[in-house]
Amino acid sequence: MPRYAQLVMGPAGSGKSTYCSTMVQHCEALNRSVQVVNLDPAAEHFDYPFMADIRELIEVDDVMEDDYLRFGPNGGLVFCMEYFANHFDWLEDSLGHVEDDYILFDCPGQIELYTHLPVMKQLVEQLQKLEFRVCGVFLVDSQFMVESFKFISGVLAALSTMVSLEVPQVNIMTKMDLLSKKAKKEIEKYLDPDMYSMMDDSTDVLKSQRFQKLTQAICGLIDDYSMVRFLPYDRSDEESMNIVLQHIDFAIQYGEDLEFKEPKDFEEEKPSGFDEFFQDQVDE
Repeated sequence: MPRYAQLVMGPAGSGKSTYCSTMVQHCEALNRSVQVVNLDPAAEHFDYPFMADIRELIEVDDVMEDDYLRFGPNGGLVFCMEYFANHFDWLEDSLGHVEDDYILFDCPGQIELYTHLPVMKQLVEQLQKLEFRVCGVFLVDSQFMVESFKFISGVLAALSTMVSLEVPQVNIMTKMDLLSKKAKKEIEKYLDPDMYSMMDDSTDVLKSQRFQKLTQAICGLIDDYSMVRFLPYDRSDEESMNIVLQHIDFAIQYGEDLEFKEPKDFEEEKPSGFDEFFQDQVDE
């Protein structure tokens, strides 16, 4: 039986840990078992229980305080993740070998881990060896995606991650519950965007003659091939959360291999002599 994994990714502050916490609560309400693994060696606070924590293996603070290494925050994080890539046996031992696992991996927010470093790609390959079906979940703060040039930047970040990891990916606009009614109406055009219309934006950034052709080529590529679309995620709306979960489940084919189980209550409460009574009725 396969196992299932979500790689929860996105820039720092995009709401990855909040997403994991609310998704776990949502799944519990649906009687689904979901576990979380923290892969951020710089994390400090969690609102959810986790089955494994990379800080048991290595922490950014320890790397930064090392007199020999003397790394800063970003360099320390890169060092931690490369160390993690060389010790995937720790992850395998932490995950165990339980069938039908559904695990959310709360990943670090540094974008270079997904753009030009191989560590996250190596993680995907390792999970696939462990029979996981992996889906990337890329989060972007909806409060950031309210202007055309910022939206294009977010799309390129999501696209870069898709190309790098080569797994199904669901892109999400988070923190929709924090937007005003006016902002929610304005952001609707970015949920199903016409990328060519972005060229009509009145900002000087997109009107620049120097970059106009490049911007037009990028928008055309994304629009023609429908490569990136975003789903709204409102943690206060059960329907919004369920739509996101359904898209992810479909991407990893969750549930297709699950066997039907007869309810235990029916077996336990079945009166003695039930089979004989039923057979008597059939005979009559």
